[in-house]
Amino acid sequence: MEQNVLLEIKDLSKWFAIRKGILSRVSGYIKAVNEVNFKVKTGETLGIVGESGCGKSTLGRTVLKLINPTKGDIIFNGINITNMTREQIKPLRKDMQIIFQDPYSSLNPRKTVGEIIAEPMNAQKVGTKEEIYEKTRDIMTECGLNVEYIKRYPHEFSGGQRQRIGIARAISIKPKFVVCDEPVSALDVSIQAQIINLMKNLQEKYNMTYIFISHDLKVVKHICNRVLVMYLGQIVEIADKKELYNNPSHPYTEALLSAVPVAKRESKNRIILAGDLPSPANLPKGCYFNTRCPKAHAKCKESIPSLKEIKPGHFCACNLV
Repeated sequence: MEQNVLLEIKDLSKWFAIRKGILSRVSGYIKAVNEVNFKVKTGETLGIVGESGCGKSTLGRTVLKLINPTKGDIIFNGINITNMTREQIKPLRKDMQIIFQDPYSSLNPRKTVGEIIAEPMNAQKVGTKEEIYEKTRDIMTECGLNVEYIKRYPHEFSGGQRQRIGIARAISIKPKFVVCDEPVSALDVSIQAQIINLMKNLQEKYNMTYIFISHDLKVVKHICNRVLVMYLGQIVEIADKKELYNNPSHPYTEALLSAVPVAKRESKNRIILAGDLPSPANLPKGCYFNTRCPKAHAKCKESIPSLKEIKPGHFCACNLV
C-alpha cells in the first residue's frame, strides 16, 4: 500500500439479488456499486457526487463494511478488511465511523444525549465510567452543544443540534476515517454552513480523513480536496477539486456542473439530459451513460469505457476522451 494512503478500494462491487416467485429464486441483480477503484489519502476529504440512486450511500456503507461487498477488496490502513467477521473488525471500528444523513432517525430516542455520545467509548472500553462522562462533556462543548443538555433526549433538539449530536458521537473515539453520508442535506442553508465549518475544524484538529457524500456541488467544492463522480454504480470521473470544476471531461460531469445555481449576473449554458435514469437492474449496453449523453456515438453503445488517467491525477471513463 502506498505511503499516506489510508483507504484503498479495488474492484469493489455490491449487487442486490432480485427474487421472484414462491421459492424466491434469483431472477437478476441490482448492481448498486460495480467494480469501483479509488484511493483516499490520510487527512484529505474525498467528495462523492451523483444523482439520487447512483450508489453513493451504498458505496460509503460498503467501504465501512456496514454492508458486505459482493466482490472486491477494502484495504484500510494496510489491512484487508473485506472478509473480516463482525468480531474481527470490531477493534478497527474505533478508527472507522459514519455520520448519517437523517440526524433524527439515526439517534436512539430512548437514550439521552450523554448516553448516545458515550456509546462508542463504552463499546471500545476507552476509560472508566467517570472518564467517559468527562470526555462526553468535553466533546459536547467542542461540537457546540450545551453540557447542561446532557440528560435531554433527541426529540428535544432542533435538526442542526441533532446533527451536532451525531457528529459528536462519530468523533468521540477520535477516528482516523469518517464517512459523511449527506450530513447537511436535511438542514437549512444557514445551519449547513455552521455544520460544515464544525466538521472542517474537527478534521484539522484530529487529522481525520473524510469521504463526503453529497448531491450539492457547492458544498462539495467548499469542503473537499478531490471529487469522485458516480453514475449507475460506476466511477465516471475523479480529479482534484479545482481541475474537475474548471475542466470537466465527462459529459455527465459537465451536465451536473451546469445545474449548479449561479448569480443572475453570471451566464451559464444549462445542459439538459434527455430521458430518465436507467434501472441498475437493467443496465444499458456499452457505456451506461450513452442513453442520455448528448455526445454519444456508435462506439459508446458497444464498449464500456475504462477509467483512464488523462492528466496527472485526473481520471475519466469516456470513449470520447
